[in-house]
Amino acid sequence: MRTFKGTATVAAGAVSLALLLTACGGGEKSDDKGAPKASGSASASASAAPDAKALSVAELEKLIVEQADLKGYQVQKAEAADVVKPGDVATDKPACKPIADVLSSIAPGGPAADVLRQAIEVPKKEGATAAPEDILGAFSAPATSVVLGSHDGAGAQEALASLKAAGPECAGGFALLGGGEKTKVLKVAPESITAGEEAVAYTVTTDVEGAEWVSKVVAFRKGNTLASFATISLGGKVKELPKTVIDAQAAKLG
Repeated sequence: MRTFKGTATVAAGAVSLALLLTACGGGEKSDDKGAPKASGSASASASAAPDAKALSVAELEKLIVEQADLKGYQVQKAEAADVVKPGDVATDKPACKPIADVLSSIAPGGPAADVLRQAIEVPKKEGATAAPEDILGAFSAPATSVVLGSHDGAGAQEALASLKAAGPECAGGFALLGGGEKTKVLKVAPESITAGEEAVAYTVTTDVEGAEWVSKVVAFRKGNTLASFATISLGGKVKELPKTVIDAQAAKLG
């Protein structure tokens, strides 16, 4: 699995947010031992799912959103030099690790394969869409990381169950550790979302040098593939879920 270093610093201590400010690319198999597994009825339901074989990176590359799928967005991949290990992101509350992973553009749940992209909303300019070269420096525009992770067996159900359980567990906030810095997540609030076979969404408020930054975190499952999204803005306030990006990815997954 892969996530990416920021090419621009959002603010000191905001490592989880800075990770989203670069383009994203493909991933490989990795163990995600830091993420909690679903328990109780959620785990039982997931374990009852039919066995499934994970898709390969090559197969996922055909399913993730691309430039042609998102009018009004600049869709990018990452350079290999921007890749960092998902183990570099940790939380003081284990139950909150899945949210921290999605916020940091890491595929939650340790999938067998994953791929990533970033979709930057292109600002409008005098009634027209700005050229890509004009928007690459416009970091205040909403930027959404898109991650597809494919799991063996019931892994996707378990990963989504962990994300659902994390909401109430982490509502009062948690500490995110990464890059030698500590970022304080102040609160996690549920959002309404319908996508795929099951879905979950949150508004995440983070303390960045005394200012409150608002981001959106979303995940939905289609079969044994989990799509996850994190939307941030250097303006600090993301008001809406990335519905256009979510709908485009859902359409590609069929």
